[in-house]
Amino acid sequence: MVDAFTSSNKLPFKIAFASITQLPFCIKLSSVPSGAFHSLITIKINFQWIKSFKPKVTVSSSHSANQMGAILTLVEPVVVINKLGTSFFEMALTQTIYNQSLKTTEGDSDRAQALSSRFLLIQSVLSSVAAMLSIIPLSRMADRHGPKVFLVASQMGSVLGMFMLVIFMYCEVPLEFLYLGSLLHGLSGGGPMFWAGVAALASLSSEQGKRTLKLNIVDFCFGVAGVVGGLLSGYLYQMGPSILLLTAIMVSIVALLYTVFGLTDSRHSLSENEPLLTESESGKTMDRVSVGMLMTAMVLFMLGMVGAENVLQLFVLKPPLSWDSVWAGYGRAATSAMYLSSFLGVLCLFNVLGDTALTLLGIVSNCTGMAIMAFAIESWVYFLARGIMLFACVPMPTLRAMLSKNLHPQQYGRVFGLLQLVLAVTDLLSNVFFTSIYPLTLGWFSGFCFLLSCAISYISAVPIIYQSGRDLRLGSI
Repeated sequence: MVDAFTSSNKLPFKIAFASITQLPFCIKLSSVPSGAFHSLITIKINFQWIKSFKPKVTVSSSHSANQMGAILTLVEPVVVINKLGTSFFEMALTQTIYNQSLKTTEGDSDRAQALSSRFLLIQSVLSSVAAMLSIIPLSRMADRHGPKVFLVASQMGSVLGMFMLVIFMYCEVPLEFLYLGSLLHGLSGGGPMFWAGVAALASLSSEQGKRTLKLNIVDFCFGVAGVVGGLLSGYLYQMGPSILLLTAIMVSIVALLYTVFGLTDSRHSLSENEPLLTESESGKTMDRVSVGMLMTAMVLFMLGMVGAENVLQLFVLKPPLSWDSVWAGYGRAATSAMYLSSFLGVLCLFNVLGDTALTLLGIVSNCTGMAIMAFAIESWVYFLARGIMLFACVPMPTLRAMLSKNLHPQQYGRVFGLLQLVLAVTDLLSNVFFTSIYPLTLGWFSGFCFLLSCAISYISAVPIIYQSGRDLRLGSI
């Protein structure tokens, strides 16, 4: 290709000539008027040696349209708005359940903790089992119509589940009525399918070399929204539980409408009826051992982390911390701030450490902070532990990025759907395990769950180290 560039004050042109040995060839002119967007005019002139020619002129879309298309494929706004809504709802739900439990137990905080823990356990089981039932049909729909299906379905179920809490607050129905909301949320895919869609769309819209950074940017946006939502939710709850809940519903509806009408699927090269995954491609492009090791690491990390984090929400409400809604909001904001610090860590250390070392650093950070959390008898100890957990959110997006690098882009929808199915089962087992143990430890050492979480999460480093050694032996890196 030979490029010639001539410029003038009004109309510079760039003329790109095809190889002169391949006739016919085309002449491409890029017009850039001063103070306006780029517009591209392509003139194709077909030559038959020196004989007469017939010019063919086509005008392509403008650069501004391309910019708009790039913006509409961003999944980050969906993550931010959805996280704001769910932060408000989770605060309203947790406070409602705990206050109702205090009424039932006539103010006995230990009994209220045990009752709330049992209720949240059943709620989590219903949601997780329902999500597992919906993953297969939703994955098939995503094969046909793209991973955007995951986002739309899960957010619709989330909004319906929030309306169940509205009915509970304004109608005289038993607390068990809230199980219906968890069931509806789970049948629509729940959190597992939402994050399957986010991971798939983020991977499709990023280059392989920048995928780790891209997925950490998504987590960074999630963390920013979590900090804002955590800080605001406590104050909104003090203004009134109904105000907080209605705000959560409105924000979640905005996220759903943006997903449906604003977000575009970045899958352009496939027809609507063409599946994302074909059997011939899956056998050729997937390193099954690597995929298995990375999934195992994610399962072990989630097994130790999810259940303990859910127990921690109840742990801070009882003595000796005895937090109110404002302090609980600060705690949630500190938890979400880990996403910000994790992103900054990836941004600064990615080129120095690489995927494997970053993941191990995140595991050590998370487990050390969780071990300190077991001895949090004052609020400053809690926030110290959160500070030590500043890289705790690095492992999951980094492991997802490592997983995507072992896949063909057409496999993202189904493989990430399968991953979220496995993680949904892990989420269920983790919640059942920790919420069953926690009430038994209230009488002697309520922080035991956090030490156990630390031990389990540390084991997730084993498959990562094995995979790294295997890549070195095979010369992959």
